[in-house]
Amino acid sequence: MSGFTIRDVRIEDAKRLVEIYSYYVLNTAVSFEYEAPSIEEFEERIKHTAEKYPYLVCEKDQKIIGYVYAGAYSVREAYSWTATASIYLDKDYRRQGAGSLLYKELEKRLKEMGIVNLLAGVAYTQNEDEHLSHDSSEFHLKSGYTEVAHLKTVGRKFDKWYDLLWYQKKL
Repeated sequence: MSGFTIRDVRIEDAKRLVEIYSYYVLNTAVSFEYEAPSIEEFEERIKHTAEKYPYLVCEKDQKIIGYVYAGAYSVREAYSWTATASIYLDKDYRRQGAGSLLYKELEKRLKEMGIVNLLAGVAYTQNEDEHLSHDSSEFHLKSGYTEVAHLKTVGRKFDKWYDLLWYQKKL
């Protein structure tokens, strides 16, 4: 896992993050968005998220190959100790350890903020297809998450229904 650098996101990273994310929006059911966001929209997403939560990128050879960020689970105050996580890796850099490093650093920072529960929503299909594998589900289980909910037929993309699994990790 050498050669990876984890750092805080910068607004000027938005173009590269859109490149990474757009692949998942346009070609997979990993994201339930239908259209890839513009760079300007992504800049706003970064600004909004980074105001309160960690937003990190992973670089290899000075190229961003993935990113992770946390967000509020709910605006209700009683949920202040629970956050959600989202992670995306360049499709050509998966299974090289970057995801684990990003999550490890995110979890460390969230724990320092007093967050005790981290949730992750993962698109799921019983039978893998050309738009969705079980990779994300397996990654979360391997990373110490526990499946806590299975919502059936909640997202429709590519003329097919997909489920949503919720994973939880106590920090």
